[in-house]
Amino acid sequence: MGEFSLYFVLGREHILDYVNGYDHILFVLALCAVYLIRDWKKILILVTAFTIGHSITLALATLQIISVKTELIEFLIPLTIFITAFSNLFKKEETIGQRNIQINYVFALFFGLIHGMGFSNYLRALLGKSHNLLSPLLAFNLGLELGQIIVVTIFLVISYILVGLLKVPRRDLKMVLSSAIAGIALILMKDRIF
Repeated sequence: MGEFSLYFVLGREHILDYVNGYDHILFVLALCAVYLIRDWKKILILVTAFTIGHSITLALATLQIISVKTELIEFLIPLTIFITAFSNLFKKEETIGQRNIQINYVFALFFGLIHGMGFSNYLRALLGKSHNLLSPLLAFNLGLELGQIIVVTIFLVISYILVGLLKVPRRDLKMVLSSAIAGIALILMKDRIF
């Protein structure tokens, strides 16, 4: 396996690792909780915005251009999950398809910046003293994007089954999923602050 493939797989597995990467899965699900399968383009923009934010700080932190205490980042990650999930609880169904939902794009990009710093120490250790950082960073972030698309696809299929076939009200799905994610994020914040 070549270097590019190795880092691509690491990026994909970073998202799909439900044991160690559950916080990223929770964040992606919180971003998507207000959408349905017909909104797939909006979701693609969201996860791409998250990847862009993640990529920027992952590169800057891996290159040691920026440095933030690990403890702070480990607290901020569940805080971003909580804010995203909690804000979903107040979105009205009739406004979800309209322009004012664009705040989710800002959340995705800005919170991606925070999440990117969370993985930089691990990636820096993997890269060691390598002088070629561009290819591994690109491969990792492309793998990350693919992992997010897989999570989103699974979410969209499940939401289609629930809302489209079983006729679960969209609002109920959004409220239950967002409440559960917000609750988990609160527990993570408590665990990481103490």
